[in-house]
Amino acid sequence: MTTTRPTPVTSPLAPPPAGPYTSALRVGDLLFVSGHGPFGPDRQRLGTTFKEQAHVVFDNIEHLAREAGSSLEHTVRLGAFLSDLAYFDEWNQVCGQRLSEPYPTRTTVPVVLPRFDVEIDAVIWIPTPEES
Repeated sequence: MTTTRPTPVTSPLAPPPAGPYTSALRVGDLLFVSGHGPFGPDRQRLGTTFKEQAHVVFDNIEHLAREAGSSLEHTVRLGAFLSDLAYFDEWNQVCGQRLSEPYPTRTTVPVVLPRFDVEIDAVIWIPTPEES
């Protein structure tokens, strides 16, 4: 399904928005995913280490991507917000585990985050069945 009108995408496996925004919007063959932290569908924080939290966030983004007909494999851009740049090496390790070449473009920014260590937003390409 290709649509040019912004269409919300949700997943029962990902947390709902914590405010007046949409978790993900499909526009044409792109999925724009809002920043997600390490939270489950019940909005409870998951993971204690940085790596655990990063994997939870990638899981949430993957759930949204699959609902839209895509996957992390088709990520074209990531924005990462880390509570401390001391996590940068771990961040690179997790990205290497969860993403594949060609790797997406990426920005990593240190920020103050309440109660967690990583937030990620993404833009994901949604291929047609012929392009998959």
